Amino acid sequence: MAFLHSLDISGSGLTASRLRMDVISENIANSETTRTAEGGPYRRKMVMYQCADHAETFRNMLDSQMNGPSQAVVPKGVKVTAIVEDKTPFPAEYDPSSPDADARGYVREPNVDLIKETTDMMAVTRAYSTNLTALESVKNMAAKALEIGK
Repeated sequence: MAFLHSLDISGSGLTASRLRMDVISENIANSETTRTAEGGPYRRKMVMYQCADHAETFRNMLDSQMNGPSQAVVPKGVKVTAIVEDKTPFPAEYDPSSPDADARGYVREPNVDLIKETTDMMAVTRAYSTNLTALESVKNMAAKALEIGK
């Protein structure tokens, strides 16, 4: 793997993590929205990642790296392929005084679980920090390599 490809890999991880943080923030902000422009409650969104090297699996990439430089594929990081809606059913809460209540008095609530969103945010924050640390390490290695050349 070429030395500076690490910058591209970490950069793609930072970009994907940032988008996922934005989507999680949107989910948390709309966790009590029972009426949207599309009608019905807010539906949770999820970010789908994929290896940026087409449909290359981790196992295939590892094998190609182990077989030597002539066979090696240069990894390109990660990319976001889609933002999809969570199709889990909406929970219902009995509140006949709500303007969004149905004929039986139940209000369909968003399918956003704040504990799950908080956990996802903690995980993506750690992924972001890890990519940032890797980026800093490559930057420091490049600086040290330039010092050696003096």
